[in-house]
Amino acid sequence: MPSMPTISAATGAAPPPAKVVVEDIYGFLRVLDDGTVLRSAAEPAFCLTTFPDSHPSVEWKEAVYDKAKSLRVRMYRPSAAAGGNKLPVLVHFHGGGFCLGSCTWANVHAFCLRLAAEAGAVVLSAGYRLAPEHRLPAAVDDGAGFLRWLREQSANPAAGADAWLAEAADFGRVFVTGDSAGGTIAHHLAVRAGLAAASTTKRGEPGPDVDPVTVRGYVLLMPFFGGVRRTRSEAECPAEVLLNLDLFDRFWRLSLPASATRDHPAANPFGPDSPDLAAADVRPVLVVAGGLDMMRDRAVDYAQRLAAMGKPVELAEFAGEPHGFYTLDPGSEATGELIDLVSRFVRSCCVAAPKG
Repeated sequence: MPSMPTISAATGAAPPPAKVVVEDIYGFLRVLDDGTVLRSAAEPAFCLTTFPDSHPSVEWKEAVYDKAKSLRVRMYRPSAAAGGNKLPVLVHFHGGGFCLGSCTWANVHAFCLRLAAEAGAVVLSAGYRLAPEHRLPAAVDDGAGFLRWLREQSANPAAGADAWLAEAADFGRVFVTGDSAGGTIAHHLAVRAGLAAASTTKRGEPGPDVDPVTVRGYVLLMPFFGGVRRTRSEAECPAEVLLNLDLFDRFWRLSLPASATRDHPAANPFGPDSPDLAAADVRPVLVVAGGLDMMRDRAVDYAQRLAAMGKPVELAEFAGEPHGFYTLDPGSEATGELIDLVSRFVRSCCVAAPKG
């Protein structure tokens, strides 16, 4: 696996002399022995990009979707949509090990610009609460909350909803996508919806309201899964790369419930206490793995297990690419190939009528 770009130390205030730093994510997130969390306001250097911060054929704006939690969404739409052409909706959750990241970071913004332009879709890049201040399942709950907000936009386009969004979005063609930790959020939303749908079918009565819009499919971009037992790609990851095993272990320590192991259901889809995916009525899933990604084996295993259960899943592997290559270099040829893959997946899911 190639080395990642070097990052600079955070510029935040130093901890008080009497306090000890017990967790440190490259200086951008530090936890003191009394539980105090210090965050740098600066973006990591690997999040900076030479990709333009605007696109000639894409309009974008920000909105707050949860005022109580100060959660924002960046909304992108191709300019052609202003003429009334309804487009599929790609809900996107950023990565960062549940501890870092933002929909406002430059590389996330650049990727979403290109995704909207080349996929011909409305892209909704939604923020969520971060750990350790808000441990899992807070991020997944926020993802479900965003889908509820989206339903409100579709149900009441003339009563307080965002007209800019409603003008362009086809709420009957929604896809949930996520990068790394965001891909894990997408997985959990798919399972919640799939179990509810299966329960509805079994009992012949309405199930819980966890799938508030017509979600046609899910796209998991190099999902951030974990487990106590190491995979081969984890064990063979060089320690000198930026996104290494020690870093990912720290992310899990900070984001999982206190005292939980990496086999917790939030981390391991197939852990001893995880939901039975065989019982879930899961809609189509596209799983993207990177050949140089430490998480590669977990992504491949996840897709293979879903396929063995008879679930509609597609696995695509980018053999020479590291974790998150599409946000590390939003303008690359490989990123363009990824967006084309997502576009084909969206079109294929929209040919047949949605389930449920």
